[in-house]
Amino acid sequence: MTVLRNLRMLTRYSAWANQRMFDGVAALPAGEATAKRTTLFGNMVNTLNHNYVIDLIWKGHLTGVAHGFTKRITDVEPSLEELRGNQTALDAWYIDYADGLTEPLSEEVVQFEYVDGGSGAISRGDMLLHIVNHKSYHRGFVAEMICQAKVRPPVMDLPVFLREVPLNI
Repeated sequence: MTVLRNLRMLTRYSAWANQRMFDGVAALPAGEATAKRTTLFGNMVNTLNHNYVIDLIWKGHLTGVAHGFTKRITDVEPSLEELRGNQTALDAWYIDYADGLTEPLSEEVVQFEYVDGGSGAISRGDMLLHIVNHKSYHRGFVAEMICQAKVRPPVMDLPVFLREVPLNI
């Protein structure tokens, strides 16, 4: 049962950390969120958009529904507000998904195709762990860009989440 509890806790943590990050980016001076920077996805919004696209791709793998992506970013950069709403809804989906997992289902291996080609096979539980970890990784890039804007990034550490958010799972 500990594995399921951890998956449920981590999906909640990820949603909480995303909201903290979106709050931090929204509070920046005008233009900072989309300012061109030397980073993989060019700016803060596009980096967060990459997280959203990856979440959609893995949701497709988990549900067996084609995600339709051929790359890990959209052609058009969304507004921060639009992206925040979409990510919030998708985070809620992941929380519900984790809440509905049973231990046998979390261990079930899912076959899928990577966006850049090649076959993969990962358990549902490991997919959820990847999804949480992936967003943490790229939120770190955004935190660094916030520092470049001479602003302190939001605190998104797991122990802070566990202190601030009561878990009844």
